[in-house]
Amino acid sequence: MADQSGIEWTEATWNPTTGCDKTSPGCDNCYALVLAKRLKAMGQPKYQKDGAETTSGPGFGLTVHPNTLDIPRSWRSPKTIFVNSMSDLFHPEVPESFIQSVFDVMRETPQHQYQVLTKRAQRLAEIGSRIDWPQNVWMGVSIESQKYAFRANYLREVDASVRFVSAEPLIDSIDDLDLGGIHWLIAGGESGPNCRPMEPEWVESLFAQCRSAGVPFFFKQWGGRTPKSKGRTLNGRTYDEMPDLVSC
Repeated sequence: MADQSGIEWTEATWNPTTGCDKTSPGCDNCYALVLAKRLKAMGQPKYQKDGAETTSGPGFGLTVHPNTLDIPRSWRSPKTIFVNSMSDLFHPEVPESFIQSVFDVMRETPQHQYQVLTKRAQRLAEIGSRIDWPQNVWMGVSIESQKYAFRANYLREVDASVRFVSAEPLIDSIDDLDLGGIHWLIAGGESGPNCRPMEPEWVESLFAQCRSAGVPFFFKQWGGRTPKSKGRTLNGRTYDEMPDLVSC
């Protein structure tokens, strides 16, 4: 099963794997973990595996779903597709052979644009050298604070046509982000009942860095109890900038 997405920067989601566990503070209020618990209680078969307790807290069980691999082939009209909104394709429990199968599908459906996002940047770089990167795959890493800015260094090692940074949830300042070789940046605050506030100067700093580096800037939300609580305008306007596919 695949769903239309309410995420502002994509159109649909495709989850060839489900499950994850916490790997850094940006995961503390993970929407996927909350949703997975609800889906498990509803009896959804993709969410019945329990996750292991880790040093960062509990997750929900990583499961690969070969039966979902052909879903994008069934979509007739071109779509922008977020891969694994409920997982991380480069999680250590996902076999490399399955990752390669996911890339095979993306390569064989060039009518779609795929957006893949990971926090496991080191594994991305390790496997990335063995991937035949299709032009229709955008590869991104999540960076929630300056401490995790190193993930962009691993991202630069892969031969994706579009490399992007998701600074969401932005939980601290990122005042020194190397945007060399990066084609797009998304910024946004955390949402949910336990959301951590995002300071305006954190967003302003990223915006200024993007303008200086010529990187398109997408501002997703200020965050709050719900994603739309505080809107998504910055300095009186909405920033929905996307990668320039011609120059990438």
